[in-house]
Parts: sequence; C-alpha cells; structure tokens
Amino acid sequence: MNSYDAIVVGTGISGGWAAKELCENGLKTLVLERGPMLVHPTDYKNVDKDPWDFEGGNTLTEEIRQRQPKQSRSGYINTEATTHLLVDDFEHPYNEDKRFDWIRGYYVGGRSLLWGRLSWRLSDIDFKANAKEGIGVDWPIRYKDLAPWYSHVEKYIGVSGEKLGLPQLPDGEFLKPMDMNCLEKEFKKSVKKNYADRLVTVGRIAIITEGTKPGLNRVQCQYRNRCRRGCPYGAPFSSNSSTLPAAEKTGNMTLRPNSIVYEVIYDENKNRATGVRVIDSETKDVIEYKSKVIFLCASTAPTTSILMQSKSKRFPNGLGNDSGELGHNLMDHHFLLGADGVYDGFEDKYYKGRHANCIYIPRFRNLGGSTDQKDFLRGYGFQGGAWRGDHRELIKNTGYGKDLKDAVLTPGNWAMGLGGFGEVLPYHENKIYLDYDKKDKWGLPTITFDAEIKENEKAMRKDIKQQAAEMLESAGFRNVREYENEYAMGLAIHEMGTVRMGRDPKTSLLNKHNQLHAVPNVYVTDGSAMTSSGSQNPSLTYMALTARAANHAVQELKKMNL
Repeated sequence: MNSYDAIVVGTGISGGWAAKELCENGLKTLVLERGPMLVHPTDYKNVDKDPWDFEGGNTLTEEIRQRQPKQSRSGYINTEATTHLLVDDFEHPYNEDKRFDWIRGYYVGGRSLLWGRLSWRLSDIDFKANAKEGIGVDWPIRYKDLAPWYSHVEKYIGVSGEKLGLPQLPDGEFLKPMDMNCLEKEFKKSVKKNYADRLVTVGRIAIITEGTKPGLNRVQCQYRNRCRRGCPYGAPFSSNSSTLPAAEKTGNMTLRPNSIVYEVIYDENKNRATGVRVIDSETKDVIEYKSKVIFLCASTAPTTSILMQSKSKRFPNGLGNDSGELGHNLMDHHFLLGADGVYDGFEDKYYKGRHANCIYIPRFRNLGGSTDQKDFLRGYGFQGGAWRGDHRELIKNTGYGKDLKDAVLTPGNWAMGLGGFGEVLPYHENKIYLDYDKKDKWGLPTITFDAEIKENEKAMRKDIKQQAAEMLESAGFRNVREYENEYAMGLAIHEMGTVRMGRDPKTSLLNKHNQLHAVPNVYVTDGSAMTSSGSQNPSLTYMALTARAANHAVQELKKMNL
C-alpha cells in the first residue's frame, strides 16, 4: 500500500511530534526517515562503556578526523562514544561558500538524541521584534497563539526548571528543577545583589527529574551525563523514547527508514501536493507515496532542499516559492565567547553526580528603558557553570607516599565560566542553495551554505565578553579572563529560517498555521519555519509549532479543506 492519510518526512524532534499528533488523531501516517533504524534502548551501543573500553581511550582519533572532518571540528564529536551518531562527511557532502558547521545524525530519531535539551519559550518580545524594528518580516503569530501548545508539549516531554515571572522568558509547565552546586548558588546571590536587571537560574531542560513520563519506560535522571549516547532510562526526551512509541501504539504509523525524500509531487489541476518521491538509500529504487497531507520535518537544510527540488511549471523555482525567499534568511545562534575565572573558597565542598545542565542568565539587553543599547539590536543569554579542577597539576608536582595520596584525594580550585548565546538577525543574503554539478551518491544535488554573522552580532559579542567578566569580578573571582573562540554559523546546531512564516505570500512561504501559502496541504514545522531566532534555544518552539500545525491539519481534513 502506497497511499496514506498523511506523510511525515523526518523523525527528529519535529517529525516525532508530527507523527504522534497525526496518529493519535486517527490518521494513517507514513513516517519516512533517510537513515537506518535505531531502536530505543537496545541500539545505544556505547551507553555503558568507560574510556578504557574504547580502542583510543574514548578520544577524537585520527581515523575519526579523516572520515568526519567537518563533523569533528564542531566538538560534538569529541570522543569515540558518539562518532557513530553523526554522519560520514564523505558519504554526505555539502559545500561552503563561507564556513558553516552542519552537524547531522541520519537515523531514526535524528538529532533528538543529540540535542542539549534546553527548553525555553519565546516571548511576545521575540514575536514582535521584527515588526517593531523593521527587520525581515513580521511573525504571523503571537505568544498567545503558541502558549497552549508550549504547555501541551512541556507536560508530555517533561521539562524541569523554576518559574521566574519574566516577560522575556515566559514560565511553563515544570518538573522540579535540578540543583546548583555551592559556587553556582553563591554566584546567583552575587548577581541578585549587584544587578537589578538580571538573575541566575538553573537550565530549563527536557530531562525528567521526578516521576515518569509517557513513552518506553521513561524514568527520572540518573545523573550520568551520557545523554548524547542515548539514555536507556529515557530520562532525556527523544523521539525514540517518547513520541515515536506513542505514534506506534496507535496502530496508525508506518515507519520506513532508509528512505530519502527528494521531491514533493504537485498536482497543478488540484493545486495540491499528492505525495512524495523517495530513493531507497540501500537499493536506490525510486518509490512514490501518496497522501492527503504532507509534513516536512527533515530539519532546515534538507526540508529546503526538498522544496527546491520540487519543481513544476507552476513552481519553477521550488514548491511554494512565489516569494523567492526559499533558502534565504538563514539564521543560527552565535556563541563560543564569554569569560571564566577562579574562586577561592568552598575548599571543603564538592558536588555529587554529573547532571547534563547549566546555569542560565536570561536576556537583559534591549528590553526597554535603561536596558536598551545603542550599538546592537536584540539580545543574548548566558549559559555556564562552576566546577572543581582536577588533580593533574598537583600530582605532577608531588612525590610519592603520603604526599601523593593526599594529592590524589584533594581536588583542585573552584572555577566558573559564562558563555554568551546571542540572536542572529534574519539577513536575506544569508542563504543555502543547491549545486547540481556536485551530486551525492544517490544522484541528488548537494547543499551549499553562504552565511555569516554581521556587524550587529559582532557588536553584541563585545558586550557579551565585557558583561561576563564584570559579573565574575563582582562576585569575587580572580584571574578573570575574557575569551572568544573561533565561530562560524551552524555550530550552535540551530540552523533555521529558510522557509519562513509570514503574513504576506509575497515575502514569506508559510502562513500562521505553517502551511505553504500556495499549497495548503504541505506543512513545514521544523527550524526552517522560523521568522526570527530569539536568543533562546529553539527546539521547544519547533515542537509547539508542530503540535499546533498537526492538529490544524486534522481539523482541515475533517472540513474537507485539504
């Protein structure tokens, strides 16, 4: 059978949610994934290995660098434990007019296994910013449109955190927050004392801290900090442990891995999409599947590529691309800078467990009044944390016997780092496009990135370093050092904006329900739909947009509008 009510392309954060919502609403749904099957938890092959269990001691080996030169330069492959979860750069090439760190995991679940799980809501400050400042286009929705869907998602995935009552960072449905260590708590007190415009909180993170959540036996965090290998406890949210099992439970999902979608089939007489064309990644056979509605959730660049390849007489420049904006307005978040320092004190204190979280300082710039800056628009937050150093330097200068034993049992100094995480504006000239002269092993054109941060972001980066250093110094840290590491777009793994939502079909591709303006039975709900980026990690917004759009599609099908 090649005919379904709905087709979902992609199984990551957005695709999993689309599958769950559509299947639970009774739609027979085909879910297509370009990579192989990965089953929770049996396929997490490195989940319990220690460094000595790996041939190279769980390091970034030369073999990894050779096969994954672009993936490994990101830092997301920094050990043998995770290399298999990111693509081989030779099998999956892409092109860079300007450096772009495109990090990908091609298998069922995709990057839902790899993401940092920080889950912040956007606010009306974010949804109104473009219109207020005359940047890009206006979002076609406001916070009130998405608020109930944020709640819907948070209750299901499990987000731990604390309520703050901040207009720039709306509160949500939270499990109990993770704890801070003693120095982080001390820093929080200092910021409260010294700054009226900012505060310190623990990260809002999609990891269960109490009870259980739906899915395959999802229980609370064991504080191993091995989330990125795949968690057998299901504490961190992923498609594999949560949304895809929910979709499968309905009996309405057909999941087909090894299926590379490259084109949406368009019927000009009906002005509707009728299905998709797929290449079987193993046999290279071409297969067509039909459906009433299609959800593109393949992540920003692949979704854009599919639309670009979906050409017809009606859409010679890509499906739904009447505006010419397809592939443009590429955004990310800029980071890899801030400050760190050493703290004297708490020598009798340490911490227990290895929680995969951070402290967070919400945006405090350009919120009105004295917070407004003349050098840059928008704002940034800080992510960071405190730790005790290891014993290596002490041991190196210690002899043997009792002195050596005492050194081994004595941790090093406390230290802390703050890293900025800033908004990138939607510049039309930041784009992706296809190179039909360079094709991959399946004969498909490769993606080229042409994007960079500009003067607004560069000015923001100066303020990030300065404010990080000032906060640490005011809290009594010594040897405070500003730092700025090499950054290129893509590295935050928040690529977005190339199929943006908007009010006007002349300047955008998607309407307020994430439908293509020109082809209403095609929905796009991954990062490509974003109209601006905000300074917050965006995955929670992708999930909320997807759940909202899926339920809209169900209602439109019932009304015979699709």
